[in-house]
Formats: sequence, structure tokens, C-alpha cells
Amino acid sequence: MIRFFSHLGAEKGDPSFAHEVMEKSQAHLGRCYQCLTCSASCPVAFAMDYTPNQIIRMVQYGLKERVLGSSAIWLCASCQTCAARCPHDIDVVRLMDSLRELALGERRVTAGNIPRFHAAFVECIRRQGRIHELSLVLRYLLTSGGVFKVRDLFGYIVFGLKMLHRGKLALLPRKTEARAAVKRIFQRT
Repeated sequence: MIRFFSHLGAEKGDPSFAHEVMEKSQAHLGRCYQCLTCSASCPVAFAMDYTPNQIIRMVQYGLKERVLGSSAIWLCASCQTCAARCPHDIDVVRLMDSLRELALGERRVTAGNIPRFHAAFVECIRRQGRIHELSLVLRYLLTSGGVFKVRDLFGYIVFGLKMLHRGKLALLPRKTEARAAVKRIFQRT
């Protein structure tokens, strides 16, 4: 823990950033005493540049540049494990969502293709009320601006056919009864 904070000394904190994030996310970050439960629970922490508890501490310190430039906010799987296990009921998932919104709003997205995938994921939910993997992958590939190579397309097709054959991928999206409710949620937000 001390090693993490020792290299943050050069960056000055912005207290207004901490206030803005807490206002937007409604997360009670002042309650966090760095027990590390969120980071120990996170199934994708191994792939993050900063763990969830480190993101919380950097927000508390007002380290806006570092937080909004982090890949951790984009890698959060929104699985709710951290929030369910937090002894002080800090909604880390809502915090991460708020940080993604701020990063997009300020055009500070530096995490490669992750924001494109995030946008494709959200659009899939908005249109269908749930995830349809085939639609998600196609939307992502079509909107990635040539990031994938055409030669890779054959590999995607072969992999997709294997998944279809095993019943792991549906050609058509399933209907959801909550589609109207999901649309109302998107209209409100």
C-alpha cells in the first residue's frame, strides 16, 4: 500500500473532482478505510492498472488525470461483488459507472477498444433490453473503425460457428418482457 501512494506525490489533487464524483455516484467514499475487500473480491482486478480500492483512494485525493486515464474504470465487469461485500456499503460499481461517464464527457478515454466495446454493450441493452452476444460482437466489430484485420474475420466466423453448433450462441435475440422498462430507464438517464 505504501509503495502505491509513494509515487503519487508529484500529482496535485483537485478536491472539486472528489466532490463531483461523490455527487454524481452518490457513493459515500468517506466511509472507505481501505480494507481491500473490494479489490480482493474483484474477478478482474488482476487485469486492472489500479485496483478498486486504489481508484477510491485516488478519487478521495482528487487525482482526476490518473483516475480518468485509468483502464480500471473500463475493465470493471459491474458484477456487484465488491459492492455486496463492502463493509460500509460503498457502491463501487456505481462509482465506476460515474467515472466512465466523466471520462467520456471530458473525452479522456485512453483505454483503446474498451470504450467502443462499452458503447456497443450499452447500445445492445438499449435496443433489445438484454444482451444478445452475436449482436454485441457484430456491433463492436462494425464500429471499431477498422481496428480488427480482415484476415481475423475468418477466425471470428469459425469461432462463431463452433459456438452456434454447441448451442452457446443464439442467432436471434430472445424476447424480454422488461423491454419497455429498460427503454424507460434509458429515457430517464
